[in-house]
Amino acid sequence: MSNTQENTPANQHPLHGAEGISIRYAVKEDCPRLMELVHELALYEKAPEEVTVSLEHFEDAGFGPNPVWKAFVAEVDGVVVGFALYYIRYSTWKGCRMYLEDLIVTEEMRGKKIGKLLFDRLFQEVKEQGFSGMVWQVLDWNEPAINFYNKYGANIEAGWLNASLSREQVLNL
Repeated sequence: MSNTQENTPANQHPLHGAEGISIRYAVKEDCPRLMELVHELALYEKAPEEVTVSLEHFEDAGFGPNPVWKAFVAEVDGVVVGFALYYIRYSTWKGCRMYLEDLIVTEEMRGKKIGKLLFDRLFQEVKEQGFSGMVWQVLDWNEPAINFYNKYGANIEAGWLNASLSREQVLNL
């Protein structure tokens, strides 16, 4: 993913929703707040110890010379209250697809349609970029998220298991 001008504040065209909510591209200055929300999500998912990325690495991965992610943020009164972070995944079966890594709305702002606004903005991006679709994961116990995704008619697949190796595991091979 290239660091295009669309990620610069001057070229952003925020979408406005109910109750003064605006959706815009994330900028580097948002990263400390985004990391706070990442930690909130990790607590919700019962895995706070799993967040090991530093703020510096996070910023560089999104806004350095070779950015690998983009995000939309939801703001209320100038405060980021949610975000949707994605990157481009290539499927040998489907082509370029948006991979939604995280969608989070801070707990006190849930139920105000902020998640819907973020999801709708992601759909717009899929269309604008000509991606063949959008994919993501959801924990099987996260009923509120599953119910949210089901409202869109999402295909929630069974039968696939996640696999991963940590950096330490790879170094020890």
